[in-house]
Amino acid sequence: VQLQASGGGLVQPGGSLRLSCAASGSIFSIGAMGWYRRTPGSRRELVAEITSGGSTDYADSVKGRFTISRDNAKNTVYLQMNSLKPEDTAVYYCHALLGKYDNTWYDNWGQGTLVTVSS
Repeated sequence: VQLQASGGGLVQPGGSLRLSCAASGSIFSIGAMGWYRRTPGSRRELVAEITSGGSTDYADSVKGRFTISRDNAKNTVYLQMNSLKPEDTAVYYCHALLGKYDNTWYDNWGQGTLVTVSS
């Protein structure tokens, strides 16, 4: 299974970006999907997560500015980022918890996409 992320780029402070991440391949089931980010010298941190049922969770630093959503029919998760700040600059990674036929689960990560917020 591959997770293909897209949508990163350079944006001015106060601007918006939308990240997308599509899962493809031999998929049995998908549980929670989410976005993490990492800046140089820091650990990867959770930005937002959404369950298969649509429940969401956000890092305090992005609440009210970012919105996570998913399209289960397309196996895709989105992250709408508004009112971007320079401190949002990071490499963003999508994540999916994938289920197997034997009812076990495993983590799958997409390649990072760079978001740069700068004037």
